Amino acid sequence: MSEPKAVAKKLEEIVPGVYRYKVMDDRIEAESDAYALVERGRAVLVDPLPLAESALKCLGRVEAIVLSASCHQRSAWRYRRKLGTKVYAPSGAANLAEKPDATYRPGSRLPGGLRAIHAPGPTDAHYAFRTGRGKGIVFCGDLLKNFPGEGMGFISSEYQDDPARTRRSVRKLLDLRFRVLCFSHGAPVSYRVRRALVDLLRKDRAG
Repeated sequence: MSEPKAVAKKLEEIVPGVYRYKVMDDRIEAESDAYALVERGRAVLVDPLPLAESALKCLGRVEAIVLSASCHQRSAWRYRRKLGTKVYAPSGAANLAEKPDATYRPGSRLPGGLRAIHAPGPTDAHYAFRTGRGKGIVFCGDLLKNFPGEGMGFISSEYQDDPARTRRSVRKLLDLRFRVLCFSHGAPVSYRVRRALVDLLRKDRAG
């Protein structure tokens, strides 16, 4: 599995202990984002991208890497070799470049206080994650994007196995309690998130 050529140089703290970093991803010619959850000198990486060594060291000991889907393997295997950490991947994920150390299913509790939310559509074995930090954060993977100047929207249907199923998965997010929504492509949203999701779904149905 290839990685982006760009390397992120800095971390942005979203809420205490939760960090975002991003690169301009040459593989898709768009922004890609990754996250780190840190507590007591230990870090969990979510869909990791290349990160500068100095920033990586700031996170502390990386104890786990969690993948939302096979399409987000990114830097996971290189970091496993480099850091000796475990990689968690969805059960049934296809086309993994290497065998994960552990797999998870809907509702699984994962390192970093993450709970696995089955969110099919981009692929069948695609997941969102929720953590209670910051009064609730959801990482939505490839369900949605939020690029500058465009606003929140669905990932293009050409990159979805089942766009209708993706819409159903987004509607399911409204059943969760959270205040911040994080994307694999674009900046997090922390203001009137639920209203933004409702408006997006309504507009999508009307369109």
